[in-house]
Amino acid sequence: MKSILYTIGTSIIVLVSAVVLISSIIYLAPVDPARLTFGQRTDSASLERKQAELFLDKPLHIQMLYYLNDISPVGYGNGKRYAEKQVPHVKITGGVDGKGLLLKSPYFRESFQSGKRVALLLKDAIPKTLILALAAMGIAILFGICLGIFAALVKDTWLDQFIIGVSVIGISVPSYVSAIVLALIFGFVLRDYTGLNIQGSIFDINDIGDEVVVWKNLILPAIALGVRPLAIITQLMRSSLLDVLTQDYMRTAKAKGLKFKDIVLKHAIKNSLNPVFTAVTGWFASLLAGAFFVENVFNFKGIGGLTVNALINYDIPILLGCVIFVCTAFILINILVDYGYKLFDPKVN
Repeated sequence: MKSILYTIGTSIIVLVSAVVLISSIIYLAPVDPARLTFGQRTDSASLERKQAELFLDKPLHIQMLYYLNDISPVGYGNGKRYAEKQVPHVKITGGVDGKGLLLKSPYFRESFQSGKRVALLLKDAIPKTLILALAAMGIAILFGICLGIFAALVKDTWLDQFIIGVSVIGISVPSYVSAIVLALIFGFVLRDYTGLNIQGSIFDINDIGDEVVVWKNLILPAIALGVRPLAIITQLMRSSLLDVLTQDYMRTAKAKGLKFKDIVLKHAIKNSLNPVFTAVTGWFASLLAGAFFVENVFNFKGIGGLTVNALINYDIPILLGCVIFVCTAFILINILVDYGYKLFDPKVN
């Protein structure tokens, strides 16, 4: 119980620190978010009211406190502002001035450019990125484990060397380079044969205006994003399996007359998966960040596209919302890795 509370406490500290650091860098940039909301032509009175609404008329540390109060599930205030913004909230305690602790939904504010709730924009973009990351990891796990096992079983042959060479190239090439190459070859040059689009999201709008699922738009981005983890899993599985096959209990199994196929399938592969499990869980969080570049190449319209557009337009609320999502994903996945690894390997305390 203590370890769980300690993990949760340190995770919250890490998340808050990341948000404060990144938001401080963004807010210190020489750009006026209030002016971006109205454009270049606006009167000074409207500009001042918008600056007060966004707390830009206050010192940086006060702005940070207001923002942390907004995104926290437990906040402080009279609830009037959250009622105006239609943010679900319930008062826990109350004081003479009407202010007190509030239990509420995290409020990520509104986009400077469109005026839409950031939470709604994230709700629309996150599922697309998660589907892309899961598809890429599925490809990496399936082909990485199979290729790693095959390479270990044909050790020191030309097939083994070929698989190692290709995996080294796969690790070295950035995801966005793979995305550009795949898009040009299979989405443009060979489009008549593959039927794949050079750009497009998994959720698209058809000719009559209805949202439809276009599964083929997932193929190229998932392959491009999965190339690097596939290469790493291949090498990890190969080296881990070769190491397991040299252990004493493997030699004992051979001496007892067990078939080599049974030794590999029933014992060696299972005991070789620990480093692969660690790599898979660690890489899934990295895929969420790496998807930013791949999504922009294919115009996938997930978190990546949302973040890049926010950077271009200096849309601070969207940018901070995306950063918080990625930081939270990394923290949660790391927690799952720690406790999942203990379940997967009982020898780990």
